[in-house]
Amino acid sequence: MCQRCEEPERPEEERYLIEVLDQIRENGWCVQGVLGTGSRPSWAYTAGLTAQGLPELVVTGLLPHHAARLLNAAAEQTLHTGPPVPGEQWLLPRLPKLEIVQLSAPAAHLHIAVCCYGAGIEARQLVYADSAGRFPWSPQYNSGRGGQPVLGVRHA
Repeated sequence: MCQRCEEPERPEEERYLIEVLDQIRENGWCVQGVLGTGSRPSWAYTAGLTAQGLPELVVTGLLPHHAARLLNAAAEQTLHTGPPVPGEQWLLPRLPKLEIVQLSAPAAHLHIAVCCYGAGIEARQLVYADSAGRFPWSPQYNSGRGGQPVLGVRHA
């Protein structure tokens, strides 16, 4: 039986948070997606890595299923190799080249992770290259169309 049926008087957000915490206990983390609106692209992030002493991971501008695939692969990698270092580039199987960027204000973008662990969470963005291998700080990225906001300052 689901939380909604078991405890109908409990507020919706609280029921959802309980489901998230259950998923984190079961899998080590979960992926949260936020749909874009108008000119604001979608983003997705992990919740649960903080409990393992690691920063949460974020990706912007991808469809939910692509974001989840990337974040799950990167979370697995992080568990094996340790936290991603800002400025580091990663090559994960069957994924675009990534560069790690420290988030400037994680609490502004990771609502569920903040609900679980507080506003002091740390997060790293997985900035991905386009099909030509260019990153968003290149004017030619995505043929000049953008679509991947960077939520921190690049560590050059």
